[in-house]
Amino acid sequence: MPLSTEKWLALIALCSRLIRRRFFGVILAPVLLIVVFVATPIVIASDTDGWTALQLLGREIAVGTKSKFPFIPDRSFEASYLNMPVFVARGSSPGPTLCLTAGVHGDELNGVEVARRAFAQANPQTLRGTLIALPAINAVGVRTGSRYLSDRRDLNRAFPGREGGSVAAVIAHAVFANVLHHCDALVDLHTASNNRANLPQVRADLSNPEIRELAIHFGLGIVVGGSGPDGSLRREAARLGIPSIIYEAGEPYRFQEHEINRGVRGVENVMAYLDMTSRVDQEIPDARVYEKSQWVRTALGEGGFFFPAAELGSIVTTGDLLGIIVDPLTDENFEVISPIPGQIIGMAVPQPVLSGYALFHLAWHDPG
Repeated sequence: MPLSTEKWLALIALCSRLIRRRFFGVILAPVLLIVVFVATPIVIASDTDGWTALQLLGREIAVGTKSKFPFIPDRSFEASYLNMPVFVARGSSPGPTLCLTAGVHGDELNGVEVARRAFAQANPQTLRGTLIALPAINAVGVRTGSRYLSDRRDLNRAFPGREGGSVAAVIAHAVFANVLHHCDALVDLHTASNNRANLPQVRADLSNPEIRELAIHFGLGIVVGGSGPDGSLRREAARLGIPSIIYEAGEPYRFQEHEINRGVRGVENVMAYLDMTSRVDQEIPDARVYEKSQWVRTALGEGGFFFPAAELGSIVTTGDLLGIIVDPLTDENFEVISPIPGQIIGMAVPQPVLSGYALFHLAWHDPG
């Protein structure tokens, strides 16, 4: 009996995944395909058989096309504050749905441009699956340079949100209820927070094998372990069963070309890993996967003007000088010393600091 179209597409997709993930090597992979073709009497269907237009937010995105539209179609006072752009590319053949989110913190501009540029470069005629980008979830914050929403809340602590809650809760709920259920994988794009800089890095819950593989196949920078705080988009999406990672790179309030380019290449690597494109995917080596990290903070009573001595990305050992803090009233100097060996993956820029302020983020490989 011939296989149904649905089962045939599922079987081909399975073979593709097995080959792509190299479970059977270069010899058994073609043999597997031969067995499928020889052993199964089939009726050949077109590539798009069973693959139809996507219905999203009241819009229809046809196969092999792109579309950009507002999340809220209404022209109203409230929509002007709560609205966000939605970009969708529906591929010409079946495949997974990758979602890109950015601008959750409105001052983190690198991620906004990574999402925009990655979508602009996607070709729906050759794409397998669907690419959905929300490049400026906190659109008002992107326009005004504000990390937070109009109600002064951090959107990245409000997911999955709820109807009838705060502005943050309403936006978070709208994203989860209307978009996230379409996603098979999620890349959330960020930078460091105010007055800090981050080495290009992927943050992921390394205890989850699917998430670990997604992070490694971003292919650039380093991977830092951690599931993220409660209420964050990445953590709450993972709780829904959606493999989710964060790409963090650079500083807020500015576009940094090198970090943007890396981010776009990383998204393209993820798309290749998911078999959405024919690009050869890359992997981050195991030695660049950091399971542990720790912040070095200003010691109690040692506030003042902070001047770093070490640079972002530096490899340091225990006892190395990381920076100096000068009390401008007493001229007393306080040394900031590394308590552990590791790599500096994030750091504060020179500025006045008080006790407890996070100065250097150190990470290290600890598979044990």
